[in-house]
Amino acid sequence: MKRTVRIITVFTLVLVLGLMLVGCGTQGENETGLDKKSEENADEPKKLVISTWGYNEDKLRKNVFEPFEKANNVEIVLEVGNNADRLNKIKMNKNSEVDLIFLAQSYAMQGVKEGLFEKINRENIPNIDKIYDIAKAPLGEDYGPAYTINRTGIVYDAAAVDKPIKSWADLWREDLKNNVAIPEINTTSGPVMVIAAANKIGVSLKDDYRAAFEELKKIKPNLVKTYARSSELVNMFAQGEVAVGVAMDFAYDSIKKAVPTAKWVDPEEGSFANLNVVNVVKGTDNKELAEKFIDWLLSEEVQKANALDKIDSPVNINVELTEEEAKGLTYGKDLINSLQPVDWGYINNVKSEWIDIWNKEILQ
Repeated sequence: MKRTVRIITVFTLVLVLGLMLVGCGTQGENETGLDKKSEENADEPKKLVISTWGYNEDKLRKNVFEPFEKANNVEIVLEVGNNADRLNKIKMNKNSEVDLIFLAQSYAMQGVKEGLFEKINRENIPNIDKIYDIAKAPLGEDYGPAYTINRTGIVYDAAAVDKPIKSWADLWREDLKNNVAIPEINTTSGPVMVIAAANKIGVSLKDDYRAAFEELKKIKPNLVKTYARSSELVNMFAQGEVAVGVAMDFAYDSIKKAVPTAKWVDPEEGSFANLNVVNVVKGTDNKELAEKFIDWLLSEEVQKANALDKIDSPVNINVELTEEEAKGLTYGKDLINSLQPVDWGYINNVKSEWIDIWNKEILQ
């Protein structure tokens, strides 16, 4: 009898314990098997931090960021600023929250050299196969592509210049005395003036950049000013201070509005290519998501939307624009193939020396 009572008691305890465990599970879990806290976290959007410039943010949110957020349950957070400041920020803070960074090619080259970027998996970015060759691997196969391309050429006021400008060498013409503005050496497009001088006299920069600077010194009688911002060049044209300027293509529209007789020139030697690239920041926990974003950025849909809004020139070869839609953009296979590439790896290595020479011999 005692044994029977003992068996019943043990069975009762087991049953009670089982019910307690089931009760605990019911309180903390739902039908999916996830506890409530985990399910709530699963519904929360994942944060993707992007370091970029601050211009056209409203249009970029419409064309790029918001559609990606909705399709992928992502919250995109922007950190904005100029190239140098943003690159330095991820360099100085190894625990930075930034996942992706947009930079001009010259600054991105510095980032590669200093080991600030993750190596990408190109299989996660199939749209790379649909962009122009010049944009596919400007920093090497391990790093991010260019998502847009622009160019540095020449703008001149046809009403103030008697003879049309056709060549980079024309900037040295005597009839342009006190009429020319060129970019500062430490700007994105500044170093192309040294390349143009080298090409004019037929020397290799790597063999003899001093000769290029000697030739560049000969342009000084024509110079009114060297400028640091495109807005400065626009103002000089508007005020009649200059009739000729070396400019990036995105500045032309503003110059044209200020001076209706202004003309854009792609010199016969070719304008110089400027690439903006996107890279995954070293140490990110969102590498695959970042690569997915890059693929979206290169898609025909996004590239065309940004082109139509005059934000970025497209690198996706499938984007088709009318002549009117393409105005002001670096667009089309023939134009892009005619551009002169810039060896930023080499220029970055000698840039401090170039700046010293520029300050002593060109600005004096």
